[in-house]
Amino acid sequence: MSFDANQYPILALANTPEDLRLLPKESLPKLCDELRDYLLNCVSRSSGHLASGLGTVELTVALHYVYNTPFDRLIWDVGHQAYPHKILTGRRERMPTIRKKNGLHPFPWREESEYDILSVGHSSTSISAGLGMAIAAEHENLNRRVACVIGDGAITAGMAFEAMNHAGGAKADLLVILNDNEMSISENVGGLNDHLARLLSGQFYASLREGGKRVLSGLPPIKELVRRTEEHLKGMIVPGTLFEELGFNYIGPVDGHDVLALIQTLKNMRNLKGAQLLHITTKKGKGYAPAEQDPISWHGVPQFEPATGKQLKIVTDRPSYSTIFGDWLCDIAAQDNKLMAITPAMREGSGMNRFAKEYPQQYFDVAIAEQHAVTFAAGLAIGGYHPVVAIYSTFLQRAYDQVIHDIAIQKLPVLFAVDRAGIVGADGQTHQGQFDLSFLRCIPDLIIMAPSDENECRLMLHTGYLYGKGPTVVRYPRGHGLGLPLAPLSPLPIGKGIIRRQGEKLALLNFGTLLPTVLEAAEILNATVVDMRFVKPLDEILIRQLAKNHEEFVSIEENAIKGGAGSAINEYLSTQRITIPILNIGLPDFFIPQGSPSEIMADLELDVKGIIKQIEKWQKKCH
Repeated sequence: MSFDANQYPILALANTPEDLRLLPKESLPKLCDELRDYLLNCVSRSSGHLASGLGTVELTVALHYVYNTPFDRLIWDVGHQAYPHKILTGRRERMPTIRKKNGLHPFPWREESEYDILSVGHSSTSISAGLGMAIAAEHENLNRRVACVIGDGAITAGMAFEAMNHAGGAKADLLVILNDNEMSISENVGGLNDHLARLLSGQFYASLREGGKRVLSGLPPIKELVRRTEEHLKGMIVPGTLFEELGFNYIGPVDGHDVLALIQTLKNMRNLKGAQLLHITTKKGKGYAPAEQDPISWHGVPQFEPATGKQLKIVTDRPSYSTIFGDWLCDIAAQDNKLMAITPAMREGSGMNRFAKEYPQQYFDVAIAEQHAVTFAAGLAIGGYHPVVAIYSTFLQRAYDQVIHDIAIQKLPVLFAVDRAGIVGADGQTHQGQFDLSFLRCIPDLIIMAPSDENECRLMLHTGYLYGKGPTVVRYPRGHGLGLPLAPLSPLPIGKGIIRRQGEKLALLNFGTLLPTVLEAAEILNATVVDMRFVKPLDEILIRQLAKNHEEFVSIEENAIKGGAGSAINEYLSTQRITIPILNIGLPDFFIPQGSPSEIMADLELDVKGIIKQIEKWQKKCH
């Protein structure tokens, strides 16, 4: 797909924010229409995040029109909503490559553009980073403005409130824009609120407000009366009391789809001193009916037909690992009302839709709050319940202290269902699940399991749930299983692996779902294949037995080689003074960029051809 200037005549004039600021203001509504249409056409061909970007078209145009980007800092939280920003910052023609190998990054990325001030992927980081930039600019006496855009989902994370608490006291010049696209804070939108927002953002109100505070500062009783009166008035007009208490000057709510009103409000606010919060309301999926009606399904989409809204999904009868997990939850909940399932805002991705509907009293979505999710599970476990925390590998990193301090030290029986472990593909560096085995393996008394297929995954979930003596982890990948028949549920013996193929001299010790690839390689190499199953504890008896009957070991895992499952085998062999050559195969020591899983596996030599190549090269070097 090439950009057609005839189809988008105004957008053609705005390839950069500098170009955009030269356009007459009256042309901007039409520009927004063209930008939204171009975004729709691009994502329909490339796949990617859609509904969030459709909702931020007018805001993006207004921000780049008012602020002198990139000198002024514009920071997008998470980045799902930043596709319009990419289009307006010199990357318009490359949009069809987004999320593809060697294409545009799916999120704002510092290496990609000077307009991407902060590389993002995980939520709720914008205000902390923005405050740091604002204070840095203040120390350098730069007349630089900093604006952060954060969604009503991302602002639920504790980190966002920690940053706002600091920002309100730091008195730095910082604008936080709360993009409220689910009416989760307020639905008081209309002419009166827009008028009030423009009035409250003006210099006249600001001077009255600051002047009044100075006059009343020496009169505590009157000051308290005025403060409480202001709170009650704001409670009736705008929901700003919380943000005011954190030290922000609250403005809003403003219609986030009125580009001209946004521009006027942003112009007023640009020169205000201190911490400012602009609350705008937008509609996720704005301008495209299917996305407006079902913004969750249209958040991240495969290729689709814009005219019909038909998504071109891959049809398979093989269940996804997320579905296996969700169905297992329902099976156990039918027998055990002590089961409590927790997710930090990943209900759909973690396969919990059915469970949430059938067992609402046992289901908890704690919003984007991974730390709280883990310690909340600790409280449930202490209360006598059986918590299961469903969490992506890359998001479990955000709750590491809680796993150690609140769960493991206290030996609480919490099961962690770690989804998206290993290579996830198109979301790139911030979402690859490449570190979980490394950062979990060092935690004492933690049971860690890595299933080789969907049947093993189900059995391991059951094993972890019934263990009862402390925390357990089952880590499984994104994607589909092998389509195997599911065996009746029964617990596995803790720390026991199983030989899947008997060979000679060379033993391949596999951890996880690379097993079919490893078995195929083993046929060519005539190697023994062991499905280790448990990363911790290792099957030490089996390892000693294999060492007696084989001349070489190769460990294979979809995790960082450094500190991973292979490292555990190295450590054990070393402590037992067992001398046998060993090669560790896994994810290399760099952040893995975007691409399809098959492309990444081939590049990292984790396909059949690559595994054989690595082993033969190692053997040749050793001999």
